[in-house]
Order: sequence, then structure tokens, then C-alpha cells
Amino acid sequence: ARWIAEHYPTQPFQSTYSYYGGGNRVSFNIGFHNEHHDFPSIPWHKLPLLKKLAPEYYDTLFAHPSYTLLLWDFIMNPKWDLLSRFESEKLRTE
Repeated sequence: ARWIAEHYPTQPFQSTYSYYGGGNRVSFNIGFHNEHHDFPSIPWHKLPLLKKLAPEYYDTLFAHPSYTLLLWDFIMNPKWDLLSRFESEKLRTE
């Protein structure tokens, strides 16, 4: 579910996504994915502070509320398949 949450085109006009749920407490803030892409040299433990200092950038972006719900949607929703990501990238480059 994490790979789907970070790079799968579930929303238009956004190529990477974050997750701000409780799982970040045990996974080195891996859900702060947009922040990490913007500033890859910032240590993992300071990514929540970065989000807090720049709400005008990060609060306007879509973030997944739950890895579990995302995985369920990916498996059960017929609009998603393993090629959706590549089709989205192809459309973006044309």
C-alpha cells in the first residue's frame, strides 16, 4: 500500500502523495513523501516540522488518509490496475 500511496496516480495533477497517519510514528515518517521529494536532505525526524512550517505548500495537496483504505480501493475498484501508473505517465509526456 505504501508504494501505491506514494507514486500511484490516484488523483489528477499530482505525481506523488503523502500519508500523515499514525503509521509514521513507527516507520521513520516515511509517509511525509512530498516533503521528502522537495527536500531530500532533511532528516526523517524533521519532516513533520517542515510540513508545519510550510502549510501553504503541503496542506493544499491531496494526502491519503489510510494505507488500508487505499489498498482496499486498489484491489476492489476496477478502475485501477498495475498498468495505470504507466498510462498516466504516458499521457503526461504527450
